[in-house]
Amino acid sequence: MLISAPCVVSLTWRLEDAQGHAIETLDEPMEFLYGGDDLFEKVEQALAGQEAGFETSIALQPEDAFGDYNSELVCFEARSVFPEAVEVGMQFEGLPEDATTPDMPADRIYTVTEVYPEHVVLDGNHPLAGIGLRMHIQVRGVRAATEEEAEAGTLGELGLSVLSGPGSQDTLH
Repeated sequence: MLISAPCVVSLTWRLEDAQGHAIETLDEPMEFLYGGDDLFEKVEQALAGQEAGFETSIALQPEDAFGDYNSELVCFEARSVFPEAVEVGMQFEGLPEDATTPDMPADRIYTVTEVYPEHVVLDGNHPLAGIGLRMHIQVRGVRAATEEEAEAGTLGELGLSVLSGPGSQDTLH
């Protein structure tokens, strides 16, 4: 079966930064909805019309992947609005309930980047924002999408929403 929308592709890949440093390797095939919200547009373009066994490498500029780094998505919040055990690397869906930073998007995942006695630094950018990426992709299988999958536009948590474009907040598997 040739890859065309909507269908489900089973992929493996190696993801690297622009300097060739490994970020993630997916050795076990995972399924993603082609023609929906699961894949970056540039990845879909490379896969169009291909079939199982196809391999390719794709260079993704930040605008093709997780977007440019936005310093306006970094904020400081009082240490007192966080749990006692807050530490660098923790992530929060939205800002804490008692947050005081105005105009920060509520629908983002914020990563704690620094913890000080009086405040905590939060970053609402995707961890790969502003980074050029290189993907080495292998198509392991292709199947027709079910009506439910096509209507949903995604395979959800099991899909490649990590590669769904600027502002995506999913983390790598």
